[in-house]
Formats: sequence, C-alpha cells, structure tokens
Amino acid sequence: MVGLRPEHAHRYPREFSGGQRQRIAIARALAVDPDVVVCDEITSGLDASIRARIVNLLSDLRRQRTLTYVFITHDLHVARTVSDRIAVMSAGRIVELGPADQVFDQPSHPYTQRLLRAQPVLPPHRAASA
Repeated sequence: MVGLRPEHAHRYPREFSGGQRQRIAIARALAVDPDVVVCDEITSGLDASIRARIVNLLSDLRRQRTLTYVFITHDLHVARTVSDRIAVMSAGRIVELGPADQVFDQPSHPYTQRLLRAQPVLPPHRAASA
C-alpha cells in the first residue's frame, strides 16, 4: 500500500532513503488500522519531489481507508495542501482555528498574518531567451 516491495523486508534501516523510511513509518502506523494518524513533521528533511510523493501517498491512503490525519508541521505549503481545517499555534496556544482556505486567505490573528507574510515568494517564471 505504501509503495515498498517485498524484497525491501530484508534490508537494513541504513539502506533506505528518507522517503522510504517515511513510507515504512506510514505502514507501521496503518498496521493497527487506526481511524486517526498523527503526522509530526512527516515531510521535514525531504526534498521537494519526495515530499510531494509522500503527500500524494497520504492523500490516496486517506481516500482508500477513510483516515483522519493530524498534521504537525512548519511547512505552510504542506499544511494548505493536506488540510481541511488549520489550527495555528503560538507559544503553545491555538491562536487561530478554521477552514484552511479561510485561515490562509483571510487570517484574523496577527501571528498568522506574520507567518503567511514570512513565506518565501518565488519570482515569476521567465522564458529563456534564445
């Protein structure tokens, strides 16, 4: 279900990539058939392409198994991609809670506003000149 092959069972932990290790962690969490899975910084330390694959895997598994995820992340892009609802925390307290689109598009708390302004913005794509 998580994209690993049977022959992977005979490998040592050091022989797995970061993405494969995350897939193993996901498989272990799903082995007990939970209704809720807590994902604590599940994409941290992964490059962008592997991060996207893990997020897509989690989305597929959520649909297949009707799972609920609690994502704990500093990655605002991942939070917006995977979340229906967002809770923003500051100093250990929830300062804003609501539908993901509302929190991202119309943040009401100053801390949330600062977080969103601090996101890096990529320059527009420029066509290569011939």
